[in-house]
Amino acid sequence: MTSAPQVPTLRFETLDGAVAAMRERGLRLSTPRRLILEDLFAADGPVSAEYVARRLSLDVASVYRNLETMERHGLIRHVHLGHGPGLYVLVGRGEREHLYCEGCGAVRTVEPEELDSLRDGVRERFGFSVRFTHFPIVGLCPRCAALETVSDGASHAADPEHQHSHGDHVHSHSHPHGG
Repeated sequence: MTSAPQVPTLRFETLDGAVAAMRERGLRLSTPRRLILEDLFAADGPVSAEYVARRLSLDVASVYRNLETMERHGLIRHVHLGHGPGLYVLVGRGEREHLYCEGCGAVRTVEPEELDSLRDGVRERFGFSVRFTHFPIVGLCPRCAALETVSDGASHAADPEHQHSHGDHVHSHSHPHGG
């Protein structure tokens, strides 16, 4: 099985930078593409095509086609968090990797360097180079891990300020009193 060649990701910090990156890749900036880019910039974290289509009142097939085109050209990446649909996120601000709590759905986005010691350990022990941009590290957040020893209930992440997955999108919010 042959996979498509990996297109280098582009660097951009702003919507104008993303538009310029699209044009550098020879992509036309249609109205739906601009709306999708604006929505991705406004999102707290990765979002599904269905979520974007619903928010923008666009045809979901059109949103998928545009997201896939932008991914092929290195503007966005999709990630799988939990059992929900693939979620899309801009990559112009740099690669991010994710930790996902299968207890409460909390998502922690981390810089790749923060996982280098883990990556080094896997490479030393198994000779395998690992990345967590497409699939996250899945486990339990500190709060759910502590609750697992006390009961079977799930709660929110120990950090009162965190990202949380609702299956079709990730958003930031806080919980009073840390849970």
